[in-house]
Amino acid sequence: MSADTNPFPNDADRHALWEMLVRRDIEAFLRADWTAVADDFIATHFFGLGGAKSSNPDNWRMLFPRLEDYRDRWLSQARLSAETSYAEPRREALFRATRLEEIDISGNRAVAHKKFDGHVARTDGKADIINWQTLYLCSRADGGWKITGFLGYLPNPMGYDDG
Repeated sequence: MSADTNPFPNDADRHALWEMLVRRDIEAFLRADWTAVADDFIATHFFGLGGAKSSNPDNWRMLFPRLEDYRDRWLSQARLSAETSYAEPRREALFRATRLEEIDISGNRAVAHKKFDGHVARTDGKADIINWQTLYLCSRADGGWKITGFLGYLPNPMGYDDG
């Protein structure tokens, strides 16, 4: 199976969540196009916690109390990525490094476990290392799934660290 193939062909809810959290996010990120994903969020309920790649919850912080804060960081990272000279196609590398295989749905709520583990080779001989995981909190709204928040930048895999 290709890395950009949705692993949920027979489950409408999980299929829709994967499309939103993986395909649409990567495609929009590559174009630095926030408008392509803006409607995937419930702005009035959104918040994002940053795990600092630590398995110790005492190190987790409220990085994005508002959607606008997250949008600004997302756009900044997307633009930086677009300005970087890579030795391989970014799209293929990002899909290869991204996995979303576990989605817990209970009624109109879902937790999606998105894991990143890979790299994108740069022309300077170095690589952008992609290694963390994010738990997306989603709700069914307006006839589809929307992101209400996340706990991101967690270690992948989770486990003991001295942080």
